[in-house]
Amino acid sequence: MTDEPKPFPRAVENLIASFRGLPLDRGRSRVRPTRELGSVIEEQLIKYRIGRSSLEHIIREKWPEVVGEAHATYSHPVVLERGGRALVVLVSHSVVRNELFLHRAAILEKLRKIPGCSGIKELYLRAG
Repeated sequence: MTDEPKPFPRAVENLIASFRGLPLDRGRSRVRPTRELGSVIEEQLIKYRIGRSSLEHIIREKWPEVVGEAHATYSHPVVLERGGRALVVLVSHSVVRNELFLHRAAILEKLRKIPGCSGIKELYLRAG
């Protein structure tokens, strides 16, 4: 056990400061224990899935196979919404948007064959 005194809570520090006529600490920061940098970096890599392929990335890579090269040129899958049940696709040409809308059942079927994408139930086509 160390003999270092523990810091007082901010409320106590401010009470003592008011008795002494010192300025109060109105900051929102707090003292946190020191941690090793390696563990902090590893935690952030896991939290933000850095270095790991996301479902969106996998779908973007396979998008030309799913909709065809011609339609893939004018459309771009952006994000999975509603807990991975809906894929949002930006489409830059209205004719391609109509084509994708008409073939959405076949597109969803192909998407569900991609590993990890079996939960996609809807396809949202947005102008972009």
